[in-house]
Amino acid sequence: MASICSCIIYLIFTLFLFRLTHTCFNKCIENKYKESELNMGENSCIDRCVSKYWQVTNLVGQLLGNNRPPM
Repeated sequence: MASICSCIIYLIFTLFLFRLTHTCFNKCIENKYKESELNMGENSCIDRCVSKYWQVTNLVGQLLGNNRPPM
């Protein structure tokens, strides 16, 4: 039973990282790759995107954990 739970947690975390990466990449990175590294704007955008995504995920988790309906 413990191995099933750990597999489910692993899959949920993997899905979270995939969605986070996909969302922030599509929002912040241009389709034209001019440079091999992120520029300052892309870097700032990714920082903000990841921060907001994490905050929303925590808020949803808290609301669901308290069995309260979202406001």
